[in-house]
Amino acid sequence: MEKRGKICVSLAGADAAAIASAVQPVLDLVDVVEVRLDAMTNPEVEKCCALIRKPLLFTNRPIWEGGQFGGTEEERVAPLLTAIRARAAWVDLELRADGALRRSLLSAAVESGTKVIISWHDFTGTPSRESLDALLAQMMESGCHVGKIVTTAKSEADVLRVLALQEQAMADGFPLSCFCMGAPGRISRFATLYLGGYMTYGALDAAQATAPGQLTVRQLHAMTQLFEDTNAD
Repeated sequence: MEKRGKICVSLAGADAAAIASAVQPVLDLVDVVEVRLDAMTNPEVEKCCALIRKPLLFTNRPIWEGGQFGGTEEERVAPLLTAIRARAAWVDLELRADGALRRSLLSAAVESGTKVIISWHDFTGTPSRESLDALLAQMMESGCHVGKIVTTAKSEADVLRVLALQEQAMADGFPLSCFCMGAPGRISRFATLYLGGYMTYGALDAAQATAPGQLTVRQLHAMTQLFEDTNAD
């Protein structure tokens, strides 16, 4: 079995202690823990790093991209810079964010080794293939280390269009996470793991899903075991 993509559990909690406690039962089932700073009362970055013994991804998603953070962009990026100084494995910044903010993260990441994920989400639909290709090109030109493109699928054709991005990303050696939200897109959250996708995201449980159609990490783990055991035969 070829190496699959990473499974990331996405967690939204009031503080670091709550997130560390919540993730403990599934810690062995995941490769990455995403801390949604926009859901925290205070962005306790260093405390998360001390309490959670797993590679961490810090995201501070703004309201304008489906998150909860409503402050200024400088205030939003500040804890991401803190995460980089703490040598977190990844931080996530939106493609729509100001280029100067992106450059500040990339500059700080040079010394720490943190990887910067550049992300783009569509909560209403899936753009044309031409538009998706243009988004991928922008990501590859951004200087960021990993891309993330997530759309909302209304049909199977939408899902196939998004997963097809993986071919170009692989040809260019650009790590890319791409899959779809919504009921038709559920399969893409698993399939991407074995189609060259860098990472897929799962919920702690069904009640705590952070995106429409998100599978739980227990479901993803069980599916990977079944798939890999079947292929081993």
